[in-house]
Amino acid sequence: MALRTGSDEKRPGARAGSRRAPAPSTPDRAEMIARARALAPALRTRAPEAERLRALPEATIRELHESGLFRAFQPRRVGGSELDYGLVIEVGALLGQACGSTAWVWSNLSSHHWMLAMWPERAQSEIWGSDPDALIASAFVFPSGRAKRVAGGYELSGRWPFSSGIMHSSWVMVGALVAAAQGGPSEQRMFLVPATSYRVIDTWHVSGLCGTGSHDIAIDGVFVADAFTLDVEATKRAQAPGLRLNPAALYRIPVFATFPYLLAGPLLGIAEGTVDHYVASARERAGSYTGQRIAEHAPVQIKIAEATASCASARLMLTSDCRGMMAMAEAHEIADDELRARYRRNSAFCARLATRAVDLLAEAAGGGGLYESNPLQRAFRDAHAAAAHISLVWDAAGAIYGRVALGLPSGNSTI
Repeated sequence: MALRTGSDEKRPGARAGSRRAPAPSTPDRAEMIARARALAPALRTRAPEAERLRALPEATIRELHESGLFRAFQPRRVGGSELDYGLVIEVGALLGQACGSTAWVWSNLSSHHWMLAMWPERAQSEIWGSDPDALIASAFVFPSGRAKRVAGGYELSGRWPFSSGIMHSSWVMVGALVAAAQGGPSEQRMFLVPATSYRVIDTWHVSGLCGTGSHDIAIDGVFVADAFTLDVEATKRAQAPGLRLNPAALYRIPVFATFPYLLAGPLLGIAEGTVDHYVASARERAGSYTGQRIAEHAPVQIKIAEATASCASARLMLTSDCRGMMAMAEAHEIADDELRARYRRNSAFCARLATRAVDLLAEAAGGGGLYESNPLQRAFRDAHAAAAHISLVWDAAGAIYGRVALGLPSGNSTI
């Protein structure tokens, strides 16, 4: 079988086979939030650079490593913090207030430590044993990949879009369909592939979340051993093989039903950062034509009220849901079809609220919001790019919940 090597292109931040000194201490929840908050000023300053690079600056990747933020959801047994799932909202929003692209990449790459804890022991040992800081990207557009069963594993091929943070990663998780024998339904399975076995295709020329470097990747006839694959079904009801090694409640949470919360956190942060910036600038600013203080305009006041209420409502729902997920997992309770569909509904609705907040203040900013020097224009583009992710599209998520509420199958087999 053919084995393709990785791209010859330099990939900043990818350190296959390297080891990084462990953080001085394993931060608890409060410390992790404090570290994220401390990074925000530098991330805000570097946001334009991330856009120009179409990837996160090396300094940002280094600081995310040094802070321990990338390992927030990694098992303690390998030096991670193994913190609660609610941090995807808390930290994702804090980073998103400063730089949407940084928050998006952090949410994606840190979540793959969480997911790797569910894989067979051999996969965990090979990756974390050689480099516990190894970054893993992903591409879970399952129809983009095809795999067939062979002796000892699978032969995998495909081309996947939207692999955020791939330029900083030394592994990738991809989803593919495995043809069933005798004409049965295809199986959805995930595969772990090292950088030497995939190619990065430079496609990320976009208007929003430019710094995420969410390029396409291609894999051509690569053999993937059984231990480096995971059945999607095993992630739905706490049946993943990795739970024998990592029994904590965090790893019992259903992956694809709750994955949108990883993306909603950064989007919430983009909206909250927009509110903070706009309110601060509007307090003393005067209108270009009337000379009247912007703060005295009733329409502006009303938009601020709705934007802040939208952000507060989204934060309340997202954090409440994450607490509920953790409580169920700690009690060894399994989410039923309605609840998994509700997670999709709620996260997408919160994304809608956050995007609405940004839109209101972009409208209130008028022509001044169009200048490249105004961070509001980047927030507007980043918010709409985030909301375009299929798991946060309201019509798709709303239809999933509506179908289940009406007694029909969800129509989404990954959740």
